Amino acid sequence: MIIVCQKLLKNTKINGITLYPFIFIKKPEDKKNRVLVNHEKIHLRQQLELLIIFFYLWYVLEYYYHFFKLKNTHKAYLAISFEREAYANEHDLNYLKKRKFWGFWKYLRR
Repeated sequence: MIIVCQKLLKNTKINGITLYPFIFIKKPEDKKNRVLVNHEKIHLRQQLELLIIFFYLWYVLEYYYHFFKLKNTHKAYLAISFEREAYANEHDLNYLKKRKFWGFWKYLRR
């Protein structure tokens, strides 16, 4: 895991984004934000489990599925199984130690 402060995020609503093996964050002080970093670490694990490329494909497909269903970009983002898992567990700093393989699976909406 490599944490990088990225000025490209400056004028966006994005506080952090993970592109394996990097975690890009908006503000330097957020390197110490354990909840944000934990959220992004969960994405790192998801990316590894899906051999990175399949994570991105699944992420985009799931986003568009929810977008066409919900007609709302933010709601579509929040409905993605990867995001649902990360948000549900970001405050549990020990989550990755006990997380099961493909832990995001239980967050898929049926």
